[in-house]
Amino acid sequence: MRVTVDTDVCIGAGQCVLTAPKVFTQDDDGFGELLAGCAEPVDDPLLREAARACPVRAITLHEEG
Repeated sequence: MRVTVDTDVCIGAGQCVLTAPKVFTQDDDGFGELLAGCAEPVDDPLLREAARACPVRAITLHEEG
């Protein structure tokens, strides 16, 4: 599954980092971003929960194949 973060929508709540810390981090301004290497398809069971936890729905999951 591929994951993207819409940086124009993100408010920096940090729920993605708290929920899936192996996939997300926060940039210098506190906004969510993917960790290095997570731009490729990711297999983390917490991705769906992180997307649900985002208060502004800035995380989009793209099913592969």
